[in-house]
Amino acid sequence: MIKNYTKEFPYNYKLAYPVIIGLVGHTLVQFVDNAMVGRLGTAELAAISLGNSFVFLAMSLGIGFSTAITPLVAECNAQNNAQKNFIKSKLILENSVTICLILGIFLTIAVFALKPLLNLMGQSPDIVKLAYPYINWVAISLIPLILFQSFKQFTDGLSLTKISMISTIIANIINVLLNYLLIYGKFGFPKLELVGAGIGTFISRIFMVLIIIFLIKNSSNLKKYFKNFKLLKFTKATISKIFNLGYPSALQVLFEVGFFISGIWVCGIIGTNEQAANQIALNLSTITFMVALGLSVTATIRVGNQKGINDFLNLKRIAISIFLMVILIEMFFALVFISLSDFLPWLYLENVTVEDVVETANISSKLLLIVALFQIFDGIQIVAQGALRGIQDVKIPSFICFLSYIIIGLPVMVYLALYTDLDATGVWIGFLIGLISASIFLPLACISTSSSPFLTIRPTEMCCSSVSLSLSFLRT
Repeated sequence: MIKNYTKEFPYNYKLAYPVIIGLVGHTLVQFVDNAMVGRLGTAELAAISLGNSFVFLAMSLGIGFSTAITPLVAECNAQNNAQKNFIKSKLILENSVTICLILGIFLTIAVFALKPLLNLMGQSPDIVKLAYPYINWVAISLIPLILFQSFKQFTDGLSLTKISMISTIIANIINVLLNYLLIYGKFGFPKLELVGAGIGTFISRIFMVLIIIFLIKNSSNLKKYFKNFKLLKFTKATISKIFNLGYPSALQVLFEVGFFISGIWVCGIIGTNEQAANQIALNLSTITFMVALGLSVTATIRVGNQKGINDFLNLKRIAISIFLMVILIEMFFALVFISLSDFLPWLYLENVTVEDVVETANISSKLLLIVALFQIFDGIQIVAQGALRGIQDVKIPSFICFLSYIIIGLPVMVYLALYTDLDATGVWIGFLIGLISASIFLPLACISTSSSPFLTIRPTEMCCSSVSLSLSFLRT
């Protein structure tokens, strides 16, 4: 029976690995950013952490909204009428590019307008002062980033995941080179430190958009979508579909990202070393999360394809195979974090004779043990979101994310961090509780969703979400 699931592994891998490489590559650039800036000092590392946390809230809305594009395109791509589906897919592309461009501009303006709030959040004034100019550049970079997402989600929906991978890798290489030149002032360039990191991010994201457009226009399979392409096109029915899927998806990402970002702010209240240690643990855990996120995209694509042809029995089987993959992978990552918890922080730090640096490394090592504990829960909940997005079920999961992260996880995190002696460790215990809650509550939402296409299957074959899919596998 297990072969019914494992035989899907090769195709799951074929779709997932370009997405994972692109996502991990992007995260590794953040790792390089943090590592480069960390060598300037713990204050600079804390400042880039604070700056990114502030912009990431806006970014999460844009990226979350854009994920609505993939299941719509995947559903069209699986259906039989090629010409009709091409017309539908092109309308989705044209409208999504328009929406994402406008959304990117709006989010950039919002970041600039809300930036003064940093002074009211209990953060160190010196850290805020360092973060301000960095935020300016990263905020502007939201416009090309969200625009890139419209093309990325579209090509992912067509199961052409290598397109965005290539674009991201090239842009990331550009980002690393610019960071090296501008942060440290190499080869005659000015030494701009944090501002240099922000400028590098902005320029590399412009290149990312230009590269993916170039690849699409020069692809024999995709160039037809740019023939008579109309920017600023609004088609009521298509806009309505994207919006109805997009805003709940944006809220899901916002609640989860906001939950983790609040941990950065709480650590900033505790102290600079705690904030720097939290950034190290968060950056390392994000790298492994991107693997699960790549499998989540795979779940969206494959479930969306099966929905398009109304094959719900294979839909369930394919979804189970992806959950099994993520569980096995996350178990491996947990072992890595446990075994290397004392070593990994020093990838970001140097000068073992400085007391603050040693303290930051010690705090980070403790946090990485908690990171190891929540790997499986993190993988299950994000793949569950991807599978549900594939069947275009996003509203109830958005409420579950709010309940798990904001209602349950956030109060636990704040209490343990600020009202006990756990400090930064309390923040990560709160993260763990939130992720466990999401993994438990997502299947309950699926079972109660009357519009789920899984309900067309007889009751013994029903399986809609992370835990229910995993338990179904175990029962077999």
